Amino acid sequence: MKKVISSLMIAAMMTLGVSAMSFAQENGNNGEAAKTAVSEAAKKGEEKGKEAAKEAKDLDFVQVLKQKYIEGDPLWMTPVLICLIIGVALAIERIVYLNLATINTDKFLNDVESALKNGGVESAKDLCRNTRGPIASIFYQGLDRADEGVDMVEKSVVSYGGVQMGLLEKGLSWISLFIALAPMLGFLGTVIGMIQAFDKIVEDGQVSPTTVADGIKVSLLTTVFGLIAAIFLQIFYNYIVSKIDGLVNEMEDASISLVDMVIKNKVAAAK
Repeated sequence: MKKVISSLMIAAMMTLGVSAMSFAQENGNNGEAAKTAVSEAAKKGEEKGKEAAKEAKDLDFVQVLKQKYIEGDPLWMTPVLICLIIGVALAIERIVYLNLATINTDKFLNDVESALKNGGVESAKDLCRNTRGPIASIFYQGLDRADEGVDMVEKSVVSYGGVQMGLLEKGLSWISLFIALAPMLGFLGTVIGMIQAFDKIVEDGQVSPTTVADGIKVSLLTTVFGLIAAIFLQIFYNYIVSKIDGLVNEMEDASISLVDMVIKNKVAAAK
């Protein structure tokens, strides 16, 4: 009886040993398969990256922009592009307007002074009427009130100077809006793109490096385009503001010179 029990125990131990060895072998095979799958996915990602780099080298700048625009999802890239186009259009219009409003102030002052001496106020008004720019407009309004006294000339110059400043700054608020709006839209597209990438990971049930990298890349493209648009518009905005400041300083200096001219003209007429 003891011999039978011993034989059974030995057989059971051998069976358990064989089962454990087979289980360990299966786990090892599964681990190796998982490692192989991860390495294959990494290789595929590297191959895709190399192919994308080769394609990018073959494309020119415009084609690369188109490709990145499509990769970044046109749904979120289009609002950023609209902000850039409208902002640049407004900036160009302001730059053209301000350049046309700029004149040789010193030459204009000398011409007005000569017109006052030789032809009087009406001659100076004709000169201002035929000269472009806010300085000539301010001079015309001041000379139009020259008969009412120096005080009225000063008030007219100050009042109409404020009107001209408003015309110079027209559209700046919209440019500043697009400067703030472009990166905000880019960040919004990035956040939504990241959410979509994580949703895809949840659907797949596994974290694939390729899936994560592609999702992050696509979502960050909107941020890049938004920042680029804001940088371009900020450069234009600062140039326009500096141009307006220069014109305003010239307007103030010229207004003081106009009052002095009117006073001298009245003194000369009285003599």
